[in-house]
Amino acid sequence: MSQYFETIQLLNGELKNLEFHQERFEQTRSEKLRLKNHPLLAEVIKLPRGLEQGVMKCRVIYDKKIVRIEYEPHRTYKIRSLKLVFSDTIEYGFKNTDRDELELLFHQREDCDDILVVKKGCITDSFYANVIFWDGKMWMTPDTPLLPGTMRASLLTAGAVMEEHITPDDLERFQKAKLINAMNNLRNGPEIPIESIHF
Repeated sequence: MSQYFETIQLLNGELKNLEFHQERFEQTRSEKLRLKNHPLLAEVIKLPRGLEQGVMKCRVIYDKKIVRIEYEPHRTYKIRSLKLVFSDTIEYGFKNTDRDELELLFHQREDCDDILVVKKGCITDSFYANVIFWDGKMWMTPDTPLLPGTMRASLLTAGAVMEEHITPDDLERFQKAKLINAMNNLRNGPEIPIESIHF
């Protein structure tokens, strides 16, 4: 049976964006595991002592039951360049532990730090993150993500980011890109100049 997971930011003892993680957790359990009753992550996650300060990853791994809950310090990675890679068959609509297709695409990054996946002519995501683009006035995110992330959902709900259909030909309209996920927001997500996105 496939296993799924949620990676939740734990900031100074507080689980961030938990309502969006709960929503995706329930959607995955309903659609992939055919379950109707869902535990509340806020009740399942019992924070151990000693995690009241700093930034941590809380990872909830589950199938029909909660398999385990892990904690680890958040490590930042310098992402300065992206390589466009192409696949019309890649599927990663649910956050599961099988990332083999993405791993194969990641190995095509050549000298770049990360990838930007193009599916059927549309920009989707990087290896670990959703992507947003700055046009000089507004942050825009592709309306064709492989995996609609929780930080992306939070920023869209807040009106800080707008959805748009984005193709590789559209990249010249933007000044820079930023990678966002549960651990990286508008402030601290890696920022990449458009000229550092390579075909």
